[in-house]
Amino acid sequence: MDGRDLVRSVKAVGSAGVAQGLRTVRAAWRRRLADAGGLPSRGAERARVPGAVLDVEPGPGGGVVRFARSELRIAVAGNGAVFWGWDGAGPEPSYALAGRCPEPDPRAVLEPDKDGGWRVVAERVTVGISRHGAIEVRTPGGVPLRRDLPPRWWEPVGGGPARWSQRSEVAADARFFGLGGRAGGPRLREGTYRLWNTDPGRAFGPGDDPLYVTMPVQWVVADAGTHLVFHDNSWDGTVALREGAEGAGSGHDRAGASELRMEGGPLRCWVIVGTPARVAHVWSLLTGPAALPPAWALGHHHARWGFGSEQEVRRIVAGYHEHGLPLDAVHLDIDHYDAHQVFTVDEDRFPKLPVLAQELRRDGIRLVSIVDPAVKAAPGNAVYDGGTAEDAFVRDASKRVVRGVVWPGEAVFPDFTHARVRQWWGGLYRERLAQGFAGFWHDMNEPTSFAAFGETTLPRSARHALEGRGGDHRQAHNVYALCMAEAAYEGLRDLLPEERPFLFSRSGWAGMQRYGGTWSGDVATGWPGLRASLSLVLGLGLCGVPYSGPDVGGFDGSPSPELYLRWFQLGSCLPLFRTHASLRAGRREPWEFGPEVLEHARVALAERRRLLPYFVTLAHLARRTGAPYVRPLWWSAPEDRALRDCEDAFLLGDGLLVAPVLDPGTDRRAVRLPRGRWYDTATGQAYEGPGQVLVDAPLARVPVLARAGAVIPVRGEGGGLELEVWAPARGRTGGGLVVPDAGDGWAEPEIERYATRWQDGEVVVEREREGSAGEPPHPVRVRGLRTS
Repeated sequence: MDGRDLVRSVKAVGSAGVAQGLRTVRAAWRRRLADAGGLPSRGAERARVPGAVLDVEPGPGGGVVRFARSELRIAVAGNGAVFWGWDGAGPEPSYALAGRCPEPDPRAVLEPDKDGGWRVVAERVTVGISRHGAIEVRTPGGVPLRRDLPPRWWEPVGGGPARWSQRSEVAADARFFGLGGRAGGPRLREGTYRLWNTDPGRAFGPGDDPLYVTMPVQWVVADAGTHLVFHDNSWDGTVALREGAEGAGSGHDRAGASELRMEGGPLRCWVIVGTPARVAHVWSLLTGPAALPPAWALGHHHARWGFGSEQEVRRIVAGYHEHGLPLDAVHLDIDHYDAHQVFTVDEDRFPKLPVLAQELRRDGIRLVSIVDPAVKAAPGNAVYDGGTAEDAFVRDASKRVVRGVVWPGEAVFPDFTHARVRQWWGGLYRERLAQGFAGFWHDMNEPTSFAAFGETTLPRSARHALEGRGGDHRQAHNVYALCMAEAAYEGLRDLLPEERPFLFSRSGWAGMQRYGGTWSGDVATGWPGLRASLSLVLGLGLCGVPYSGPDVGGFDGSPSPELYLRWFQLGSCLPLFRTHASLRAGRREPWEFGPEVLEHARVALAERRRLLPYFVTLAHLARRTGAPYVRPLWWSAPEDRALRDCEDAFLLGDGLLVAPVLDPGTDRRAVRLPRGRWYDTATGQAYEGPGQVLVDAPLARVPVLARAGAVIPVRGEGGGLELEVWAPARGRTGGGLVVPDAGDGWAEPEIERYATRWQDGEVVVEREREGSAGEPPHPVRVRGLRTS
């Protein structure tokens, strides 16, 4: 133990209470000793590169290229995605992929290229392989999108996993996005980003990295085109990004660069090329469609760590009713547990929880329960006893059950990388359903184990099943929460087969959208935290997780009335709309911030309710197409460089542009517009893009603009579905998609397609069907006529 660890130990004992503090000191030492004895020393290493090409073996969609010291497997799938793997790595087994690997494109062939290299030519992409192992992805027209230089490995002389690095070059004008939930984005600046799901242990802001959800998924947007690159490897690693620089007319551009370094695991990669919509669609085909939330989950949620009792929950709900504010869900945090033990209820404070849940549901309000993976290590705890009988808990290299420290004290952790354990855990949600809960949020599942010093997670030497392949926490850590979500989702499908599960998780990995969404975690209260909230939602959407949102108002502290309102207004335009705060934070109910904030919050809630049919449509389209609800402004025009750098506004579906207020004292703000005509939905004023305009942003609202020609499904005054149509510009046409709500079951409603155009001085709206067009089955209200 060095001096710094000793200081941390003393602080832990003093700040967290003597008993819990001592536990975290012991846990830190246990972890250190476990890794010292359970992980092999790397010792001396040998460096290796592929060497020169020797021969090739054509195969479906591509083939195998053999080099002096490695081999490369490459194939283009029928959907246009490109896969390659070094040292014999194939696309499976994979936690990211959904179902079977896509079939190869039979038309793609491996053929000789210039200078002794090879290439695979397909309809949407060409992949060149140099004679020393560099891989270049080009457009069908031959324009290079990325060049991956020959990889390097460092292999322990005595055996063990090899570290490796892969350096890539992209166009000088390219911009980087993605890598999971990053507080400093959505555009990723130069710097190094870690790929290790991490609980920061405190409220975070834009400068904190990594956070709870990291993914080796990059979007690269450049003049030449857009592509996604995914390195399917769950080990600890880093991505170092360097933005390019153009030569200002000198012709000497500096390429953008990305260098991935991994501590082990396979070197395998997927690349998808095309428009943003096509890239997102193919990514969803690879990793699985997004789980469809029930319609009530698209409403307003209220949560707090510290409700404390049934009486407090009833008081909060009564406050919403008294102030005429709609509420769709109430979330209970760990304080409703019996001594913080998962799948229990404190019956002193919540003596009639099923009755409370039934009363709330009669008013259209669902109860949502937190669920943590850590299980109190105490005989007599039903979950601990059941898990012990199932041999469900993670063990160390000496086959002892690993113990950590979380909220209930000494705790053990289920090994969710084992199918049998997932099935056992999924069955435990029966108890939650019997208590009346309708949805679930997973917390502390990075997984987190408190420690006075060192990493706050399980020992890296801890053993995991990894679907029978066996391995340790170095490769299981990043997929732990993903597998926990799978356990819950599949368990809930078995327990309530007629209803769609509602689940969101603090941590996860590529493919987590199959089981639900996520949220910001403990974002700091402050204007930087507000900005980070938008960054996280945009980045996660690009990585395939369309349903997410922040803790409105921030997790800690007490927001000013202005900050709270601006956060509330932003949250009302995001998929997961939830107020939440910590045990020691200030209040988060709208009426606690004065009559002016209350009135403006009421307007935001009413508008969210009016737009619920639009959110339902976006949810269905996200499931079917992979397109996130919340999209960067460059989504429909990636060639517009100004849009690539715009981080303070977003598209909500195809039809709306939201320009939230992210700075204090703002009543007017600049908005960057994509090409076309846009209407201010509050004033009806029309603006022409591309370009930048100034719009009013009074405290009462944030600017929302509608695309000319858009068809937006809304809730009419009578409660039924109505089509809000924004007039196309003269001589132009428009349209939109609508998916009517078919309830919270598994029915797949038909997508309704609408076209808008001018005819005889009027805007005509028609429903398009195969070979014909007809009258819309819903009332239509045309807006924007005065300025068209």
